[in-house]
Amino acid sequence: MARYTGAVCRLCRREGAKLFLKGAKCASDRCPLEKRNFPPGQHGKDRKAKIVGYGLQLHEKQKAKRMYFTLEGQFREYYEKANRATGVTGELLIQQLERRLDNVAFRLGFAISRRQARQLVRHGHVTVNARKVNIPSYQVNVGDEIAVREGAKKLQIVEQASQYAAQNPAPTWLEANFENLSGRVLHLPKRADVNLPVNEQLIVELYSK
Repeated sequence: MARYTGAVCRLCRREGAKLFLKGAKCASDRCPLEKRNFPPGQHGKDRKAKIVGYGLQLHEKQKAKRMYFTLEGQFREYYEKANRATGVTGELLIQQLERRLDNVAFRLGFAISRRQARQLVRHGHVTVNARKVNIPSYQVNVGDEIAVREGAKKLQIVEQASQYAAQNPAPTWLEANFENLSGRVLHLPKRADVNLPVNEQLIVELYSK
């Protein structure tokens, strides 16, 4: 399956905002955005064009797509599904992104970033209702029990993540058990439950053209 394999810190610099793609590093002074707050590339320092209109809409879409590590085709499918459903399209789009298994594993403290959580899921270290699921885009539902498999609890990245999670509590739509590395979906996420620096209405306007 296709995926982005480049330097993730360049993505933050490209968008001019912290997308928290590398966990604790993003909150420290080692974050490249702190030292080089300009787009990557030879002419990055010279790019001072003001982003308006279509550029602003594209900017918001790129931020969301990169934060959840989805490719363009998959992100477009999320929008189309949200647009067909009953409700506010932007909120339904964010809800689908939040319900991805790799994101839920990250939110529950199984990993320090969504990228690391995606790796855990792909390697078969995460279960849903006691059954192994290795599809990062799997959509969890209300009442689902998500956990790290017993044999993976001693992995170094999982142990480090549990320490990081203690300082970053799970959102209210999830119930997390950091000691057992498990959790449960209490209800579907609402926009107010998701602390996301993205204006989803601009994404809807972009795709509505």
